[in-house]
Parts: sequence; structure tokens; C-alpha cells
Amino acid sequence: MSGLRKRGSGGGSGFAATLKEFDAYAKPLDDFRVKTVSGAAVTLASAIIISLLMISEFVDWTSVTVQPSLVVDKARKEKMQINMNITFPRVPCYLLSVDVMDVAGEHQNDILHDMFKVRLDNAGRAITKEKGSLGPNKESEAVEKAKNITSAPGYCGSCYGGQPPESGCCNTCDEVRRAYLEKGWSFTNPEEVEQCVGEGWMDKMKEQANEGCNVHGHLEVNKVAGNFHFAPGKSFQQSNMHVHDLHPYFQNYHFDFSHEIHSLSFGQSINFQNPLDRISKDTVQSYFMYQYFTKVVGTKYTFLNGTTIYTNQFSATEHERDLSPRPGIPSGGLPGVFFNFEISPMLVVMTEYRKPFTHFLTDVCAIVGGIFTVAGLLDSFIYTAEKTMKKKMDLGKAM
Repeated sequence: MSGLRKRGSGGGSGFAATLKEFDAYAKPLDDFRVKTVSGAAVTLASAIIISLLMISEFVDWTSVTVQPSLVVDKARKEKMQINMNITFPRVPCYLLSVDVMDVAGEHQNDILHDMFKVRLDNAGRAITKEKGSLGPNKESEAVEKAKNITSAPGYCGSCYGGQPPESGCCNTCDEVRRAYLEKGWSFTNPEEVEQCVGEGWMDKMKEQANEGCNVHGHLEVNKVAGNFHFAPGKSFQQSNMHVHDLHPYFQNYHFDFSHEIHSLSFGQSINFQNPLDRISKDTVQSYFMYQYFTKVVGTKYTFLNGTTIYTNQFSATEHERDLSPRPGIPSGGLPGVFFNFEISPMLVVMTEYRKPFTHFLTDVCAIVGGIFTVAGLLDSFIYTAEKTMKKKMDLGKAM
């Protein structure tokens, strides 16, 4: 039995001896190792460099990059959402009209749905009282009388020659104004309309004369070329033309279209810096037009978790035009702020990407192996140079 055990042990030793022949990392004996100061310096420098590079590689691995590509936009019959937040410090809310027109022939006049107007005082603070409130001022006898008439049961107000609504009655000042606009008339005499007198329309205009307006919300438009604009007075169509009633804008008070664009985006907001955000313009001219020309590019953004959002980016240029009448030169154009947009046929595809863990491990191995290899060559060069110099010095002493 002992003989068998010896043969088994010998076979194991023979296999281990054979396996040693494949060792690519032969170890020298400790007696033959020479440690030098230069070798220690190279080792410490290598360790520091390896640590810095590994930290840099770890940061690069954990960071997310965006890979862009460009393809043809094949979407059809889409709607586009325009988000905005704009302040007009010297135009009251009752004068502002928001309109949309596009090359497909669609017109949206005086949009109220999903658009909100906030009245502002001289200091730019929001006025919390309800729009159109007259405050504590005592009503005049004429206003009180008109209010009693218009609030009477069964009252059917006159449209004063304007185009009446389906009900045939204009029971509010706004209905009378709309009837005038449908007829293509300018609403110039609210003080002679009992509905407006009963609502205190003139008092409201005087109260809000020094106010500003913040407009925020969103529009739904066709994804075709077009424009949306902020202009004074109610808008209407007349002889296939887009017309605004400018009489209230130039009546007795001085207004202008100085403005500040807090934010403007086409589509869902992500983390893009839009070119018109925080743009501010100032003028003292009532007859002044601001135009912004934008090129909208569809964007598909895919997050690291696989969520995909379709939105838009845009570039912008601007143009300012003074419309003040001059001797011999008629004024042409509508005062206001206009945003013209064109749609690009291309789609930008942006995909978030992070290096896989295997790539990180490969880079770490490359860093460690590369630095140690270069450090070994450098240490060998320094050691050989030191030995050569020492031999020359010893030889000089012997002579």
C-alpha cells in the first residue's frame, strides 16, 4: 500500500513539474532581486498615475453621453404643441389677442383655450383680483341704471347693427363687440352701448390702462409652416384678410409691445436650452413690430431607461420694424410680436448611452498593464544607466 501511495505521489509531482513549464511569470529568487531608490520612485509614480487614470475611467463609465443621428422625418398629419410664457409690461390683458395662422389655411383667432392671462401692476406683480373687477369705486348713476336694464329677466340686448349671434340677442358688451367684428366694423363707441355701460367697460379700460399682462400656456397647431402672434385688439376675418380692431389700442392711452420671453418651446420640454428663453426687448414706440423667425427640427430623444419622447428643437433669428407713420410714407404692418415657424423635413435622433461594464474592465486592465509595462522599461533603462555610470566611475578611480 505504501508503494502505491508513493507512486501516486510521484505521479502528482510529475504533473506539477510539467505544468510549471507553462508558467509565463517566472519568479526570480529573493537573493537575486536588487531594490533601488530609482525603482521605488518609478513604482510610486506608476501607482499615482494608475490611480488617477482609473478614477478618470470610472467617471467616464458612470457618465451618460448623447449620440445624435439624422434621418428623414416621415411623420404625417401631426399636431405640434407650442409652450410659452411671455410678459408684456405695458399692454393690458383685455387688449391682447393671441392668433394662429398656417399655410394650410387654418386660422385660430383670439385663442382662449389653454392660454392664461395674468394682469400685472406697474411693478410686474400679479394682480389677484378678478379680471375686469372695478374695485371699490362707486358706480355712477348711468352705470347703475344700465346694469338694472341689462340684468332684467327676459332682457334681449341690441347688437347695434352688428351681426347678431344665433340667439339673436347681444346681452353682454363682448357679444356686441363680436357682432361688430363679424360685420367688419371697428368697436369705437362703448360709452353708447348700454351693455358696456352696465358692465363698466370704460371704467375697466381706465383702471387697467397702466397694467401689464403675462401670457402663459400652450397652443395646438398643425405641423406645417405658419405663425402665431400677439397683437392689440380683437381679431377677425374680413374679405379673406386677417384684421385687428386697433381703435382701443390707440385711444387715449400709450401702450407698446416691450416684452420678455421667459420660455418658448415647440413640443415637450426636456433639457434643451432654447434660443429665445429669457430674451427681453424694450421700446417706447406704439407702432412697433417684433418678428422672430424660427426653424423647427423634429427630435426623437431616447433616455437610458428606454423611454422615448418626440419633441422639437429650433433655431431663431429676429427682426425689428418701426411702423411709426412718417410724412409721405404710410404706415404698413401691424404692431405686435410675431413668431414665424418653418418645419424641417429632417428628424434628429438623440440616444443616451453609457459604456458597458465589460468595457470599463477592459480599459482598467489596459491602464494597469500599460503603465506597469512602461514603468518596467523605464526602470530597466534607469538601472542600466546607473550601472554603466558606476562602472565608468570605478574604472576612473582604478586608473
